[in-house]
Amino acid sequence: MMDQRLKEYLELTLKEVSIDCVIFGFHAGELKVLLLKWKGTDGWSLPGGRIYLEESVNDAAVRILQERTGLKEIFLQQFYTFGSNDRYKNMDVEALIRKLEWTFGTEFYDEKYMKRNVSLGYMALVEFEQVVATPDWYTDECMWCEISNVPELLFDHNEMIDIALKALRRQVSYQPIGYNLLPEKFTMPELQRLYETILGKQLDRRNFQKLVLSYGILEKLPEKRVGGAFKAPFLYRFDKEKYDRATKEEILFAI
Repeated sequence: MMDQRLKEYLELTLKEVSIDCVIFGFHAGELKVLLLKWKGTDGWSLPGGRIYLEESVNDAAVRILQERTGLKEIFLQQFYTFGSNDRYKNMDVEALIRKLEWTFGTEFYDEKYMKRNVSLGYMALVEFEQVVATPDWYTDECMWCEISNVPELLFDHNEMIDIALKALRRQVSYQPIGYNLLPEKFTMPELQRLYETILGKQLDRRNFQKLVLSYGILEKLPEKRVGGAFKAPFLYRFDKEKYDRATKEEILFAI
């Protein structure tokens, strides 16, 4: 018998339109993405969900992200619409449905929705240490996975990650990145490592520091990072007001 809450949820949502979220987090020098494991299967996917009939698309995305991460104020933007008529060509849809029906009941899903469904892709940037990753009704496990080591995912979610990463790289060229991915206080090498990880290339240390400081969005603190093997670097933090203004104005942030 299908869970009553799940049944009510499906009845109150738009079944042909869904939201999928690529949630990026930066930790230990690696850019990671949050994945969820589906109940009754060995399959992993991105977090996502349906849109309530009374919700706007953006409100639904905010709700879904809050439910999965526990965060209320996060960077979130729509980056692509996935509407191919054959989004699941690399997976055995019938086998997946059988597993889901065995787990949730025979009313779980109509196969036609698996074959034709439009998904709105949203990208979120979160501070890794603040996330409380929580599965939804469909899933029972969460995992942070390095971008370079993402397994074969259900549906077309590998393509979603690829497109989201390209969108993030384009954004680096006209907006500052880091406020939602780094802790409040960070070093210049940590900020540079974030940019190098996103862009997939090494950057000159002196040029990077000179350029970033020229935008006036960083505040140098009197504190230093201690405990490392090398000379203790100074700590920085973003000036939130100036950071928000730079983001809003979409200045040419040519890294």
